[in-house]
Amino acid sequence: MKRVIMTANFGAVGFSNKDKSSVTTEEHWTNPNEKGFSVYEKSKLIAERAAWDFVNATENHIEFATINPVAILGPSLNQHMSLSFQFVENIASGKMKRIPNIPMNIIDVRDVAQLHVLAMKTPEANGKRYIATADGQISMPEITQLIKKERPELASKVSTKTIPDFAIKLGARFNSEAQEGKLLLEMNRNVSNQQARNVLGWTPSYTQEEAILASVDCMRDYHILK
Repeated sequence: MKRVIMTANFGAVGFSNKDKSSVTTEEHWTNPNEKGFSVYEKSKLIAERAAWDFVNATENHIEFATINPVAILGPSLNQHMSLSFQFVENIASGKMKRIPNIPMNIIDVRDVAQLHVLAMKTPEANGKRYIATADGQISMPEITQLIKKERPELASKVSTKTIPDFAIKLGARFNSEAQEGKLLLEMNRNVSNQQARNVLGWTPSYTQEEAILASVDCMRDYHILK
């Protein structure tokens, strides 16, 4: 085995960078003790750290790189839905009655797959992390407006009521779920995909909006959304 490409997670990269005047890059690492950092995200951080430690310590010179995707959306091969899909389903079905003003970074699963192939084939890919994100960011209220506009048959179900930021921050004093929401509000969402562009020659083929709508359509095809 010559090269390993690990599917890592953006949770290992950018959850501790709260400087919104900066740009989050692969040089950043999340503090594992960050307040509000979920168990799931922490597990991804620990796994990636362990993988790099192993590769750097081994004498067999395995080539190694990681792909660190933000929230992955787009079409699914089956009815199994990730956490990213579940939040879109909660919005589109009306289960989410109030929408937090949380900004997000999104990547289409097809772009993530392409990144893995390029990382396997590109000689210069070795020894690096690659953030997988479409350009820009989109807030959860903007996602609700997108679904209502582009899929009007679902519009009556989609709530436009929001949760004030102060309510989330207040709740974070007493509730672990609100602590996670507070962290998502505070973290920097100016995220760079420049390393993937420069080293791998990659550009995202799908916008965040296209990935979101592809997820909605996929869930309708599988009768998860009706």
